[in-house]
Amino acid sequence: MISVVVVEDQSLVRDAIATLLSLEDDFTVVATLKNGKDAWQWLETHPSPDIVLSDIEMPEMSGLGLAEKLHHSNLSCTLLFMTTFAKPGYITQALALGVKGFILKEADSHYLIDAMHRVCKGERVIDPELALMALDDNNPLSEKERKALKLAGDGLKTQDIARQLFLSDGTVRNYLSEAISKLNATNRIDAARIAQRKGWL
Repeated sequence: MISVVVVEDQSLVRDAIATLLSLEDDFTVVATLKNGKDAWQWLETHPSPDIVLSDIEMPEMSGLGLAEKLHHSNLSCTLLFMTTFAKPGYITQALALGVKGFILKEADSHYLIDAMHRVCKGERVIDPELALMALDDNNPLSEKERKALKLAGDGLKTQDIARQLFLSDGTVRNYLSEAISKLNATNRIDAARIAQRKGWL
């Protein structure tokens, strides 16, 4: 029996997926959770499931935030993303964090079930449309620029960003200036908006 945790912020979608999986003889849904934060707290205190089937864009903690937590943990579960947001940056980040599957929510139920079986066997499953988008991803931001820009997009001031990243104010200003220039943005907020739209933050 394949144990599954479903992570999705829309309750109707979450319940529908759980119901669909419960109709399959070889799947058992052990938890349904509304965001990455709740999922991480659950995973820390329960036996590791075989699959975590998660949305990406969620409040509190995104699917990518959850992927990062899992990547640096000793948990053995496999993460499979489902999304309506086909952003190339998301795919690139997810693959770098060891995510095994990436499918669109519009996919039919047979595709989802097949993808889950395949990732359980150790295969990587990426929707062909998403795979092509990942090849076209040309994120110009360095990791430090990305982190600074994300915090700026969250509304933090330079001093607060510097404190969180353990950098000097001047270094943070340089990172933000480089990011603004690379993205041809008018200011840090505009740069964060552009990067967010591409899935780079």
